[in-house]
Amino acid sequence: MPIKYIPYTPNTIEGQAVLDNITRTKRVLRYRENNEVYNRLERGMPYYEVETVEQVGESSDNLIMRGECVSNCAYLKEQGIKVDLVYIDPPFASGVDYAKKVYLRRNPKLAEKIKTAKKELNSEDFKFFEEKMYGDIWQKEEYLNWMYENLQAIRSIMNENASIYLHLDTHIGHYGKILMDEVFGEDNFINHISWMRSHAHGDSGQGSSHFGRVVDMIFYYRLGSEGVWNPQYLDYSEETIKRDYKYKEKDGRKYRLAPVDGPGGASKGNPYYEFEGISGYWRFSKEKMQKLYDEGIVVKSSTGKSLSQKKYLDEAKGKSVTDLWDDVYRVSPTSNERVDYATQKPEALLTRIIETSSNEKMIVADFFGGSGVTAKVANKLGRKFIHCDVGINSIQTVRDRLVAEKANFTIKEVKDGVNLFRNPQQTMDKLATLITGLQTKVEGVSNFWLGAINDSKLGTVPVYVPDLIDSQQKLLDIPTINRIINQEIQNLSINAKKVIVYYIDIDDEKELKKFIKENNATTTDVELKDLKNLLHETVVDDELEFSITEGKGEYTVSIDKFTSDRLQQKINEFNEKGNLQAINKGKKFDPINISEEGLELIELISLDCKNSEGEWFSSTEIKIDKLGYVIYDGEKSKDFWNGKITSKEKSLRIKVRNISGDESIVSVE
Repeated sequence: MPIKYIPYTPNTIEGQAVLDNITRTKRVLRYRENNEVYNRLERGMPYYEVETVEQVGESSDNLIMRGECVSNCAYLKEQGIKVDLVYIDPPFASGVDYAKKVYLRRNPKLAEKIKTAKKELNSEDFKFFEEKMYGDIWQKEEYLNWMYENLQAIRSIMNENASIYLHLDTHIGHYGKILMDEVFGEDNFINHISWMRSHAHGDSGQGSSHFGRVVDMIFYYRLGSEGVWNPQYLDYSEETIKRDYKYKEKDGRKYRLAPVDGPGGASKGNPYYEFEGISGYWRFSKEKMQKLYDEGIVVKSSTGKSLSQKKYLDEAKGKSVTDLWDDVYRVSPTSNERVDYATQKPEALLTRIIETSSNEKMIVADFFGGSGVTAKVANKLGRKFIHCDVGINSIQTVRDRLVAEKANFTIKEVKDGVNLFRNPQQTMDKLATLITGLQTKVEGVSNFWLGAINDSKLGTVPVYVPDLIDSQQKLLDIPTINRIINQEIQNLSINAKKVIVYYIDIDDEKELKKFIKENNATTTDVELKDLKNLLHETVVDDELEFSITEGKGEYTVSIDKFTSDRLQQKINEFNEKGNLQAINKGKKFDPINISEEGLELIELISLDCKNSEGEWFSSTEIKIDKLGYVIYDGEKSKDFWNGKITSKEKSLRIKVRNISGDESIVSVE
């Protein structure tokens, strides 16, 4: 349950994602179930307890938060934190499932043999399987209502002169623009930026029935009359300089010149101009010369009238950036920026946005932080950052990137009572197997229900589970119950004696049961169940066996054995599926086999020599990359992991992260 609800704005919300003011000739643009959105906005943002998970470096205002956008904004507003710049790259409603490749690490014993043989590690030889990170599959109306609520929450914690950039693609971008107009005001719209993220080739190239899709849409809004605006420029290319300008060395610097035409220009009626004693005939009109003057080029007329001041080439601002960004490309597979995170954006893109719309020490926030590029670039440019995401892989990715940058930050987690595994999508995929006897796609039971249980006494019992991907469904309230008893139960084509309704949060259980009793016109019994109890009972922590030795002023922790039930299940599923596919194709399948020690399932080990409980403090840590090399406290090396980690002080706790991102903490007695 939320501790309380925080108002989106000081006054009651007026307006919603209905957009009745936009009238079509045949219909009014209206979003389904908008009344529920309005009720949630009136109620306010749910404010949950927030736990500090880890402090990295010195205390600072930089935050990494695991939680949903609205809940994160509630926390920031309650703490009185206002942001100066927001960049968000939310799901695009693209209809695509995003997955990450999970690579097994080298067994330390095998890696040592390879090192002895002086054989280079090749990632093509590695074993990996894929895990779904999130499903970007939405009904349009659901997506827009969800986005509208998020934008309202973000607006509530922005400074009066703040800026926001919303990054979408052509699937949903035009609707996003309408929402931005309503939430932030049409008068505050500055630019529709077209980002040409790649050349039209490969999967971006022209298809059998469409042009190459290479452009994303970024909508830029700036609040207030004193918002930050730092114009951006592109360097003049050598081709442009050679074509349009000549220059002369003087005093060790280069003066920029306009192109000089040959003798005879003056006799044809063209003005005669002189540059720092270098004379020539110019074919430019007086208007053209005025333009050159406005650009700061050193020009003097034949009459001796000076048109501008001295200007050096190395001081020229360059070509102004327009709203077509065709000079920033997506992160290539071979780029040093690559962190193997789906939807990763290039640092150059965020550099331009952050430099344009913020100054040093200002707060830059990203509420769908993903790979953490916004936080990394903000830190590099001397800004404060707030990175938020609901997926644990996002939190770990940005944490590791910032550790490598020697940044200071605090990691916090919104305690909404749900163990979401690594992300909501994986939890939803798992739920059907967690509810005993549940069958999906039961005849007579609509998709509103997750499925149904076949009870020997009651017959078919439909089961409702809130969609954890859609934060709007996490709270069970009267509008939801009203829909269930007065719509969904009555629409069942079976005679259900009972339905089970799972919930994450519940508005007022006593009041809801009273409402059901007074308003349920059917003979169907409605049983309410707490989904958190089910989730908590299913989590099995990874197991770690280790030994510690002391000598030569340091402590050595040796990892003897690592067991992960969750990973083993995933690998078994992968092997079974792969073997079946191979049989059908008449091919041989090479399964993933785990060694007895299981050390190839470990990605990161951290030692806490400061705290025996509470928030984590990483005194020292190692991360093993997919090539098997060790990263020591953010510093890359060419060392193979030997199954050990050392520290100057005795460790009080050990944290191990497996290759899928699950973390386990073991106390050292």
